[in-house]
Formats: sequence, C-alpha cells, structure tokens
Amino acid sequence: MAELAQNPKVSAKAALDLVKTTWALIIAILAAVAVLDPGNWGEVVTFAGKALIHTGQYILFAVLLLSYLKATGAEVMVARAFEGRETRMILLAALFGGLAPFCSCEVIPFIAGLLALGAPLSAVMAFWLSSPLIDPPTLLITAGALGWPFAVGKAVAAVALGLFGGFVVRGLMRSGAFAQPLREYKPVGCCGCGPKQDDKPVWRFWQESERRARFRTEFVHNGLFLLKWLALAYVLEALLVSYVPADLIARVVGGEGIVPIVIAALVGMPAYLNSYVAPPLLAGLTEQGMVAGAAMSFMVAGAVSSIPAMAAVWSLVKPRVFATYLGLGITGAIISGILFQMI
Repeated sequence: MAELAQNPKVSAKAALDLVKTTWALIIAILAAVAVLDPGNWGEVVTFAGKALIHTGQYILFAVLLLSYLKATGAEVMVARAFEGRETRMILLAALFGGLAPFCSCEVIPFIAGLLALGAPLSAVMAFWLSSPLIDPPTLLITAGALGWPFAVGKAVAAVALGLFGGFVVRGLMRSGAFAQPLREYKPVGCCGCGPKQDDKPVWRFWQESERRARFRTEFVHNGLFLLKWLALAYVLEALLVSYVPADLIARVVGGEGIVPIVIAALVGMPAYLNSYVAPPLLAGLTEQGMVAGAAMSFMVAGAVSSIPAMAAVWSLVKPRVFATYLGLGITGAIISGILFQMI
C-alpha cells in the first residue's frame, strides 16, 4: 500500500485494473440501478442471486470434476477418448444436448471443462448449440402451450442445429481454423509442476502433496473464473427481464413470408427468452397474428444467442469461435423458422 501511495503511476494503474475487472463492472451496474431505479434494485439483485445459486450446483460439480481429473492426470485419458471418434461424438453431443436440462448459461461450466480437457470443438459446439433449446420439461410445456407439432419441431430443430454447427466447425477445423479456441480459460499448472502428460492416472490423488496442491489450485482458479462471468451474465439477464419485456420485443414481428422470420431471429437474438416462459408468451402472440415460423425462429435465436448466453460464451472462447457460434445460432434459427413455416 505504501508503494501505491508513493508512486502515483502504479496507483493509477492498479485503479484502472480494478475498474476493468468483471466484479467492478457488476458492482457498477448494480450501483447504477440503485441510483436510477432504487425501487427495483432489490428485485434485480434477487433475480440474479437466485439464478446464480441455482446454477451454483452445476458450477460446483463441473469444477470438482475438472479439478479431480487434472489432479489425477486423467485429463489425458479424456482427451484420448475423443481421438478418431469425432463424427460419433458430434452425433452424441447433439442428441445429448437435447436431453440435458441446461439453459445457455448453465451449460458453460461443462463446456469449459470439456474444452480445457481437449475435447474437439466440433463436438462441443454441437452440444453447445442444442442444449439450450430443449429438455424434457420444456418439451412438455411447449406442447401444452403451442401443441405437439411445435414441440416436436423445436426438438428436431435443437438436434439439427447441433449437428449443423458441429459438422460446420469440423470442416473449418480441417482447414486449420480454431487451433486454440479458448480465450483465458487455461488449465492451471502448465508450468510443469503438475503430472506429466505420459503419467498414468493416480485416482487417489490426495496421497501426493503435489496433486493435492494442483487440485486446490484448479478448484480456486476455475471456480472463480466461472463464478465471475456467470454472475455478470445473470445481472444482465435480470436487467433484461426488468426493463426489456420479451412480449414487447416480440410484438414487432408480424406479417407473413421470410422477412418476419429473419426479423424474429434478429430480434430474438438479444432478447431474454426463458424456455419455460416463452411457450405461453408465444402462444398468445401467435393468436394475435404472429406466424408459426417467426415464433420458432424467435424461440431458437433467443435461447441460443441471448445476451446472458453471449456474455458467457465471449468470456470463454476467442472472438472467431464466438462469431462462429453466433453466426451458426442465428443461421440455424432462420432456417428452422423457414422450414417449420413450410411444413
């Protein structure tokens, strides 16, 4: 502290670094809400807090699993399990993504773990795109609100989008793209202090001090990384719910033809679209004239490319991967809407 006080340049740099941190941004957002709309501050904090606590169980499981694999040296086995099986992994990832009960933010811890352990980006992308769209509870809710044809259509769209994204990324990777997809989410202990790559897994890692230390380091580093970005994602989500109602956004989509479907995807992209709230909302809008294809496009784009989801994706991967994810999601939403409208 004395050094900071004596050296204004160092002090200014430290202050600037603090301002740039994710936690500082979260505090600034909440402070702005407290000043500009104090009556809604508690609701925003409660919404974000509840969502983060709900997701916390997934974060804890994913970080514990990743830390265990890293401490035992089993990440090498996990990476090898994907070798030579990329096509099969894309198929399984797209199918499993349609069954996993994760929203686009909750799936981030698992995606982070898979990428950090060396899983092919193509299979990860397949799971990433299909997972937010459908799960068993959402399927039933969608069927009850919009009918089974729409529910089945959304389930098919989820798997198809996963396959589409997985195989597109596979083709791009074969041409040399995405050699290093991760932005900052780097495995800890790469300086050589951890287990060697050719070591056999030591499942009882707690019997060795070096592996215990690696487990602690991995747990703290990865846990804090995911926690800060998901906290920001849910604060943004809370702002969207409070100040940008989804029904108001969706009402700008009307008419027939391809144009409303494209507009629905572009409008749905930044819109908050909870998979449990969206079906009843879209049911009311379709009764007021919103075409089924636009509803499908809006729902798919909203689930895959909502602002909370994009914030989490941006924090995890490099800009090219992020742009590809976003492009695949929007393109898939438009295609899904057009095909569903034709059928």
